[in-house]
Amino acid sequence: MKISQRFMAGVVALSALMPLVLLSDHAYAQQYNVSQANPRIEGFNVDEVRRLTPGTELNFNIYGTPGGVATLHIAGATRNLTLVEAEAGQYEGTYTISERDKIEARSPVTANLRVGNQVASMVLNESLQVGIGNHSASVVPGPQPRIERFDVEPAADLSGGNYLQFTVFGTPGGKVDLAIKGVKGKLFLPEVSSGEYASTYTIKKRDRITSNSVVRANLRVGERVTSVTLDKSLQSAAVSARAVRMCNNCGTIEAVNRVEVKGEGGYLGTIGGGVVGVLLGSQIGSGKGRTAAQIAGALGGAYAGHAIEGKVRKSYHYEVLVRLQNGATQTVTYATEPEYRVGDSVKINDGVISRAL
Repeated sequence: MKISQRFMAGVVALSALMPLVLLSDHAYAQQYNVSQANPRIEGFNVDEVRRLTPGTELNFNIYGTPGGVATLHIAGATRNLTLVEAEAGQYEGTYTISERDKIEARSPVTANLRVGNQVASMVLNESLQVGIGNHSASVVPGPQPRIERFDVEPAADLSGGNYLQFTVFGTPGGKVDLAIKGVKGKLFLPEVSSGEYASTYTIKKRDRITSNSVVRANLRVGERVTSVTLDKSLQSAAVSARAVRMCNNCGTIEAVNRVEVKGEGGYLGTIGGGVVGVLLGSQIGSGKGRTAAQIAGALGGAYAGHAIEGKVRKSYHYEVLVRLQNGATQTVTYATEPEYRVGDSVKINDGVISRAL
């Protein structure tokens, strides 16, 4: 009877804990902000090489869901490649071809992006070698896919962290990728509804996008591809006009100053000065007076020697003061005399001055 009562008490206690166990995964995701959504690969790129010989490096890039683990499998390779997340959602890696590898220009490359227990996969649609083109060159009969409209929602600013929203309308059931001049890699547009492909690209700091950067969309259905070039600006007209009037990193050189940096005297100057002081002091007085003169000469000579050595060791650098168009000032330091003069129109990028065009 007592055993039965203890058993029932254990069952009651266990049943009280079960909601916590069943809820643990969801609670963990909420508490630690872990996304349970499926990961996405938005871009997959390789820097094509001229030869696929041992020692050649293949550089890959994947753009997608941040916080994941990205791996590549190259057909004919003896090992897989794990990519490093260089920036949020941007994975990079280099595969060095070995003598045992049997990699060809059209070898399929499969990317896997794992976030938690979810995995997204994509096959590279480029060849690994320059001039080969896409993986499949075969032509099969069938209707040519059509792109009816290619649109973009321009950004207010084309600096890192801003967004570009692209949309392609065309033949349904295909795959769309974009190539943006100034961006490394490609952007993939999923089919959000029948014949409508859309995606948002987050501009990265390393990108070199301008308002008139060429953007090319490719719509692939089976083995047939149709391409079209965007005919719109990537930056809104109002913002572009203000950018022409106001360049935040443009300015005029207001001053070029030569700055003296005092040197520090060392022990050699101190000792040398002290010896000279003793010799001079020995010429003055006699007896204890001569000794006092020697001590005073040693101290004075040491100080003078220290100061002289410090003066010899002094150095110079140059400070260029730039008055920016927005009213702010910025100072750039040069070890040697710069080529710029007061009144020159310049630009400052990452602390480096260049002449304004």
